[in-house]
Amino acid sequence: EVVSAHCQDSVLKVSDIDFLARENRFILAMNRFVWENGERQNVRTKSILHFERVTNVATRNIDLKNKETVLSLLAVIFTATDTPAGNIDLVFSADAAIRLSVECIEAQLADMDVVWEASSKPNHNDS
Repeated sequence: EVVSAHCQDSVLKVSDIDFLARENRFILAMNRFVWENGERQNVRTKSILHFERVTNVATRNIDLKNKETVLSLLAVIFTATDTPAGNIDLVFSADAAIRLSVECIEAQLADMDVVWEASSKPNHNDS
């Protein structure tokens, strides 16, 4: 839930996704909206989110050959299957998703030193 809250409304291209199967590592490079700044300022930062102990990756409605496709991350959701193992779903707009099968949750989110003012603040209508 904490990772999901920090990553909500991040944007990335398909080319920013990498699964290193031999290392059981899945990596996303993204432009993250810095929600923890609250109302003070609207900024984005370059961030890296990676998951370890990934045994399988599946996608829905993502053309992995079209590297320029832009994805907007809405949520990161964990569902246990055989605790501590489970699935991590990366839910994107336009009904796109990536499901990671993991042995357990082992994730890290790191911000790079690149920060810029966002042109607007993401807005989610309750409807």
